[in-house]
Amino acid sequence: MNSGRFNGGYLADSAGEHQGLAIVLFTIFVSVTLAITAWAGRRRSSSVEFFAGGRLFTPMENGLAIAGDYMSAASFLGISGLIALFGYDGLLYSVGFFVAWLVVLMLVAELVRNCGRYTLADVLSARMRQRPVRIAAGTSSVVVSILYLVAQMVGAGSLVGLLLGGHGAARTWTVVGVGALMVFYVSFGGMRATTWIQIVKTVLLIGGTVTLTVMVLVRFHGNPGSLLHAAAAGSGHGNAFLAPGLKYGGSWASKLDFISLGLALVLGTAGLPHILSRFYTVPTARSARRSVVWAIGLIGAFYLMTIVLGFGAAAVVGTDTVRSSNAAGNTAVPLLAEILGGGEGTTGGTVLFAVVGAVAFATILAVVAGITLASSASVAHDLYATLRRRPVAETQARQNRRAKREAAAPGTARVTADAVEEGAMEEDEVRVARFAAVGIGAVAIGLSLFAQDQNIAFLVGLAFAVAASANLPALLYSLFWHRFTTRGAVWSIYGGLVPALLLVVFSPVISGRPDALFPGVDFHLFPLENPGLVSIPLGFLAGWLGTLLSPEEADAGKYAETEVRSLTGAGAA
Repeated sequence: MNSGRFNGGYLADSAGEHQGLAIVLFTIFVSVTLAITAWAGRRRSSSVEFFAGGRLFTPMENGLAIAGDYMSAASFLGISGLIALFGYDGLLYSVGFFVAWLVVLMLVAELVRNCGRYTLADVLSARMRQRPVRIAAGTSSVVVSILYLVAQMVGAGSLVGLLLGGHGAARTWTVVGVGALMVFYVSFGGMRATTWIQIVKTVLLIGGTVTLTVMVLVRFHGNPGSLLHAAAAGSGHGNAFLAPGLKYGGSWASKLDFISLGLALVLGTAGLPHILSRFYTVPTARSARRSVVWAIGLIGAFYLMTIVLGFGAAAVVGTDTVRSSNAAGNTAVPLLAEILGGGEGTTGGTVLFAVVGAVAFATILAVVAGITLASSASVAHDLYATLRRRPVAETQARQNRRAKREAAAPGTARVTADAVEEGAMEEDEVRVARFAAVGIGAVAIGLSLFAQDQNIAFLVGLAFAVAASANLPALLYSLFWHRFTTRGAVWSIYGGLVPALLLVVFSPVISGRPDALFPGVDFHLFPLENPGLVSIPLGFLAGWLGTLLSPEEADAGKYAETEVRSLTGAGAA
């Protein structure tokens, strides 16, 4: 069943025969998304509209958008590729990504919707001193978002550049083009455009995945056992392909990596800024919870299908062929689609290959738009708005002037002045968010050009580890621990963020191996690829120590107010 002829050069030649079709498909999707952006951009750019889409989306719409935000190129291309390369061990990603939503549903969704307004920092600062907590949370959100963006850009480069017939320049310009589009979506369309782009993408992705899954099952007469036996034969590893240990069982370090990755995947989703921001686009906490239920149904079905696609690629294409095309396995699904469509050089095969490439391209564009919006919101609403706030003395003087205006003309003058000032601040935040989208896009593009040979799902696993280390401990402590203080929140964020980043820098991912980011040098000190096993406990430990060593006591009144608000929605935005 193995093709044997598939490699990077052949794929480029084969796709080159029908580049016109691929370009037409890309152009159609981009045109639709640009039309959505133009429609959304006609609305007034208030902060609520720009950051939360006016909070007018239904649970079903938001559930589709959440699924679109979550089912990224890492899921569609990366996970299937890892299963095709490593069999059973690749399943960890599918299971971890899905189980994580139980944490979100049970612990986070409703409470975050009730306590916040636009960003994670809104929740963390509800009962803390605003300035230090917002700066820490905003910094962490931007770092996590950039790491996630890098993974999506790598997917864009390895897929679309290859599909259009090239590796070097085509890959680079594809990454730049995706970055430019995501900046345009966010800058002109805000959350409304981003949400509808994600909904369209979800429909396309689910439709494409269902089609490929059915074709794989039909090829094996609907018999999963035959599929698994063929996958084991096509992998070159025999029955070991269907058992644990092929990737994470060779040494004690790989076994610990298995545990580390599992922790990161299960706990990281609840700390992802672009996922948390989706809960603010619905009118109530009940709607947020129902959105998550919709998302879980779609995401669960999707990850079950990625398992079929991964083993299908091993069975139909062959593990060696997948690896020769892309060492990280990112092209396993397009290779599978080409054979299922008729094989090498056939019109049907190339058409299905191009369609799958277009769906993956839609996936990448939608996800990067959501991530960029969340990170630019953190820059504008958390970092910029906090740093531009007046010092205490000036704030007191402003309040005195308001009191005089109120005394001179009770009610009217104060309301008018406050409304004008608040409106001006909202306009500033939206303007800064648009500029921030440009800067974040540029940074993500630059970093992704160094990581083009890494597996997408693996890169996302690193982003999940950082999110679980820096954001989740502070979020859970803030919601459930009445003694938690400002120092504890700041220590928790930095105590997870800094170690996670340092452990990644000094891990085998960056240096010391032929497949490392910098293969020619070796400065790795940490043996694990994923830092979650160490950095997640450090985040929780730092928050606990910071609270115990804090000179200030927790404000019992603010905690009670936050608790009532989180559980009932009273006073929620």
